[in-house]
Amino acid sequence: MAAYVEESLHIVLSSRVMREATAPSLGHSSLRADAERNRLALIDAAQEVFAEQGIEAPLEEVAARARVGIATLYRRFPTRHALVVAALTERIAQYLGIAERALADDDPWRGFSGFVEQVCALQAYDRALSDLLFIALPANETVERLRRLAQARTAALIERGKDAGVLRPDLVHEDLRLMLLAQAEIVRVTNKDAPVAWRRYVALMLDAFRAEHGRPLPPPPTKAQLARAMRRSAEERGCRAKDAPAARHLEQPNEAPTVSPPGGDPHRTRTSQK
Repeated sequence: MAAYVEESLHIVLSSRVMREATAPSLGHSSLRADAERNRLALIDAAQEVFAEQGIEAPLEEVAARARVGIATLYRRFPTRHALVVAALTERIAQYLGIAERALADDDPWRGFSGFVEQVCALQAYDRALSDLLFIALPANETVERLRRLAQARTAALIERGKDAGVLRPDLVHEDLRLMLLAQAEIVRVTNKDAPVAWRRYVALMLDAFRAEHGRPLPPPPTKAQLARAMRRSAEERGCRAKDAPAARHLEQPNEAPTVSPPGGDPHRTRTSQK
């Protein structure tokens, strides 16, 4: 565990300085210094605007918030997905940090439930994070490493809870992703009129995840199905799917889930279709 934490800390710190690390060599000229200031201002503005409106927000709004022209934005970030990566890498690191702290908790249920509550709270106040969990971002080494680690830590939280007998044995990572997807829509619809309605939904879902709720579940979506959905979501938000291989590692065909025939013998199963 100590090695995992050390690796994650290194990546989180790397993400925080990514804006400097990915910047071109600027030398000492005032012209290049101005260009770098504009780049950083655009990243800060994008983080604010995306948090408020989601990653499909008008780029003109980002440029206006950064007090630069739209042409300057496109010189620094030729595509929307380039700006999304620059602006949201720290969000992925934040998600990873929550998972690491949850794993460090000695109580499996408290760690898991605290993780879910914290991530949902972030979702409620940052639409960018909500988008980020369900799109395939363009290729970027730091982003891919962060996402792989975050997914691994989340899966470890679930497995630890099942091993301890506090989470239902048929719970899988895809169930949590579906829950977060539904949570995002609840926040979108109720945010202005019932801004804390999402808390009731989260409490209901956590109760459903407990081991004592043992009614059989329908099969979860496959990893390949969710990966395709992520790429489609990215494309709908202006990030080209063919430039987003970060989710392709999810497309390894996992074993097809089995489904009990309705009203039939629960020991007789059939293979579900993708």
